[in-house]
Amino acid sequence: MMAISVEQIKILREKTGAGLMEVRGALTEAEGDINKAVEILRQKGAATAEKKASRATAEGKIASRTTGNSAVLVEVNCETDFSANNERFLNLVNTIADTTIAQPFDSVETLLSATTATGTIKELLTDTIGAVKENMGIARIVRFDLAGTGLLHSYIHGAGKIGVLLELTCNNAASTQNPAFAEVAKSICMQIAAYAPEFVSRDEIPGDLVAEESRIEMGKEDLQNKPEAIRAKIVEGRVEKNLAGRVLLLQEFVKDPSKKVSDVIAELSKTVADTVTLTRFVRYALGETAVANVETEEDPLILAAAAAAGR
Repeated sequence: MMAISVEQIKILREKTGAGLMEVRGALTEAEGDINKAVEILRQKGAATAEKKASRATAEGKIASRTTGNSAVLVEVNCETDFSANNERFLNLVNTIADTTIAQPFDSVETLLSATTATGTIKELLTDTIGAVKENMGIARIVRFDLAGTGLLHSYIHGAGKIGVLLELTCNNAASTQNPAFAEVAKSICMQIAAYAPEFVSRDEIPGDLVAEESRIEMGKEDLQNKPEAIRAKIVEGRVEKNLAGRVLLLQEFVKDPSKKVSDVIAELSKTVADTVTLTRFVRYALGETAVANVETEEDPLILAAAAAAGR
């Protein structure tokens, strides 16, 4: 049997992050050839990943990148919160985020084939599964590319538990250089993280959702003895109030409940002497796609952070 040196073991462990016994076994099988040992460990890692593929992955990290006129959010899942803070896993998340902002990918599947400095994203994912001993996966990715003039802003809350992307557009590029522009964008991102709106404006709400909400309200016991015309008005008022909480522009502003988010946008427009429009946003909450029906409660830490200007 060929003798394996301490230096060979050290080099292979640094390259792969595999355990001592795994490294020693791979080097023995490869007869001391480090490159061949790396291949052996990767093959074993792929087998490990396949075995773990059915295990639930509701933990992990959400990360963002913003550069120039593009911004991305990525969610990478693992099994436990402990592993979500593992150095190997964090390297995986950062590499995925860096790769996603570098060029457009239309799906997670195409991203997996992307090449990094150490191989493809799929190979890096497989290696990390083998090293950390947990199932992992890229849950979802989203990218905003600014078509005209405006600002893209991202926000990560709770050490990667919630992520937000926001797009504000305007007519003049100089408007985005006003400090108020970025400050309002940051505050609205915190608003989205805290209150989880579903739509930008009331016009985006589909008619079938309004009809369903109306049907539910109309059937409530406290309205059954009301005259039809009065019932209809009460139902309309209730539905609009309920739906307003799901519309970003109609929500009370988290930093000043006397205003709505639409008022904040209008004030910003006056400040920069331009027409500012809140065009789109996306909000990721960790585990939404990994575990069905995950409920994320309002986080008091977000509300406290949002109340502190300039943080």
